[in-house]
Amino acid sequence: MIKNIVLVHGGFVDGSGWQPVYKILTGEGFNVRIVQNPTVTLADDVAVTKRAIAAADGPVILVGHSYGGVVISEAGTDPKVKGLVYVAAFAPDQGESVSSLIAKPAPGAPVPPILPPQDGFLFLDRSKFAASFAADVEPELAAFMADSQVPWGVEALAGAVSKPAWRVKPSWYLVATDDKMIPPPAQRSMAQRAESKVVETAGSHSVYVSKPKVVAALIAQAARETK
Repeated sequence: MIKNIVLVHGGFVDGSGWQPVYKILTGEGFNVRIVQNPTVTLADDVAVTKRAIAAADGPVILVGHSYGGVVISEAGTDPKVKGLVYVAAFAPDQGESVSSLIAKPAPGAPVPPILPPQDGFLFLDRSKFAASFAADVEPELAAFMADSQVPWGVEALAGAVSKPAWRVKPSWYLVATDDKMIPPPAQRSMAQRAESKVVETAGSHSVYVSKPKVVAALIAQAARETK
């Protein structure tokens, strides 16, 4: 069983959203590190994540939410990483990026309320943040998340994966069936392509905040099933 977990957040948020999952996993005896991505470029975020992997005292399960899935797909080729967990996340193949994956949304898919770029960075419309990103999160917390958004660099969205770790390492995928940011059919498609072990749960894009027990259980499963 793997005892070290590294949690990687996505765009518009920081690592603090992992706190409920962190509490559960540390309570079960896991060593957990939470990455704080600058979300300016993919290369920067991969470098930060690799530093967290290096700091772990043994093999690692690498977990990514949303854009964090791009980061773990690139950083996960590190030899210390033994398994990958995608939480309502992008799982790009070689040459793919967030920008390329969202370029052709399925007919009828919800359109995330992303505002026009400001100096090369993106924000979500605060008035629509809860409905699109955190519909099942307690309203006061969802409002705080909206008002504490981390600017997401356009360059980070364009960052393409070179050698996706899921092609050579085992992976698990949590599909959030009420996600309005990454449509559930897209999540299922990426999970199938990666040959991930899949769990589905009713949850918004912020499923790691609203359903920490489900998320932590999948991470613990990955840790138990990985040698």
